[in-house]
Amino acid sequence: MSRKFDGDRILVATHNAGKLEEMQELFGPLGIAVVGAKELNLEEPDETEDTFIGNARIKAHAASRATGLPALADDSGIQVAALDNAPGVYTADWAETPDGRDFLMAMEKTHALLEKSGAPQPWNCRFCATLVLAWPDGHDEVVEGFVDGTFQWPMRGETGHGYDPIFQPIGETRTFAEMTHDEKNAISHRADAFKKLLAKCFD
Repeated sequence: MSRKFDGDRILVATHNAGKLEEMQELFGPLGIAVVGAKELNLEEPDETEDTFIGNARIKAHAASRATGLPALADDSGIQVAALDNAPGVYTADWAETPDGRDFLMAMEKTHALLEKSGAPQPWNCRFCATLVLAWPDGHDEVVEGFVDGTFQWPMRGETGHGYDPIFQPIGETRTFAEMTHDEKNAISHRADAFKKLLAKCFD
């Protein structure tokens, strides 16, 4: 049986400002205060697993143990069918540079590989999000969310973060980066996972 969350404050184990903002907007209507890992000066643990669930568990449990708070961690990425579902769990790694993450570079790299592959368009892809809610006693609950779409080039839009400028959800004419936060949050992979988390732990 799933464990229910009964507090009024939750730690979101991320240093990513975009992800934290999304979570604050999603939790806002529930009256639950959201605090980020950066605000509590938590270090980012090494993500040594090769699955979204494995890495989300590492982050959630490390943050919960360090603070004594229930902690929610997300591990997410984009899978491109023509690239054997790469970058997948290594989505953020493809953006790593000595000066931080450069997702423009990562999107250009992905496009170059697609062109080199000779795969016909549309280039199908999927955003995946795994959420792990962990408690200080070691218990956790896991949910996964998805949204299917196509890889668009050239990039379009100025909002969002990560790979949003190249991702056009199925049934849409705009990329995530051309949508408002509310529009994206209604259909995103993270919103899909969040709805499942609400049903499992918050209803």
